[in-house]
Amino acid sequence: MKPDLNIEIAGVRFKNPVMVASGTFGYAEEFESLIDLNALGGIVTKTITLEARPGHPPPRTCETAAGMLNAIGLANVGVDRFIDEKLPFLKKLDTAIIVNVAGSTLDDYVEVCRRLEKAGGFDMIELNVSCPNVEEGGMVFGTDAALMTRVVAAAKEVTSRPIIAKLSPNVTSVVDMARAAVEGGAAALSMINTLVGMAIDIETGLPRLSNGTGGLSGPAIKPVAVAMVHKVAAAMDTPIIGIGGISNWTDAVEFHLAGARGIQVGTANFINPDVTMNIIKGLARYLADHKRPSINDIIGKVGEKP
Repeated sequence: MKPDLNIEIAGVRFKNPVMVASGTFGYAEEFESLIDLNALGGIVTKTITLEARPGHPPPRTCETAAGMLNAIGLANVGVDRFIDEKLPFLKKLDTAIIVNVAGSTLDDYVEVCRRLEKAGGFDMIELNVSCPNVEEGGMVFGTDAALMTRVVAAAKEVTSRPIIAKLSPNVTSVVDMARAAVEGGAAALSMINTLVGMAIDIETGLPRLSNGTGGLSGPAIKPVAVAMVHKVAAAMDTPIIGIGGISNWTDAVEFHLAGARGIQVGTANFINPDVTMNIIKGLARYLADHKRPSINDIIGKVGEKP
């Protein structure tokens, strides 16, 4: 019997747990000629803000050992153009659509969510309260428990869609921040966003990114992400979507065993656009080899032999 990869997060059904992470997949249309978008469990859009943002000037990415740094600066078309130009394509897809939202102020978050709610055509909102690459908003909300609760609660008032809070690893206690998000009304958590990092050109003495620091992603951060997912999963029952250095199906299995119900693939999309398709196939093979009828049979089973 073919293993069942279906999962449910906050009442939303996903045909499999494999999603693409915000900021690594554009608005999805860019990948249409490369993979079957409808085979994905879900698509998380590029971060959407109230006004269009050009982002930081280049250089804004650089390769590091087992990963990359980026300081894109949340470049995007703004919520109105997103609704008019990008959402119609996403509405046609047979997969769950999650819109990632950020703002410089609490009111920004609320207004973006309000306009998206009016437009419809998507399944969930992921609040980006953890981006380390902007001077205002972003990680400011995700490192202060009171602000986290306020921004999630305010967004929840203007949308009927379940809210996912995307958590930062750049905190003293990720469990405390997870609890603050849930207190505000988050129906799920995605974790983790990038770690703050820096690289310096030793010949020029200048930072390799125009912003100075950026977000570290890729395989280098996977052990940190797995540990944080496990900590939060052990402390609370809120559904978790694991993110951080997932490059193949074995990485995905680790996150599921740690307690993640879904996973998001980010940096690996830049290396191999087929990576998500390979992970979906690999998860099915793993379940079949271990005689597990459903992906749900391995979620949170760390410490138990498969």
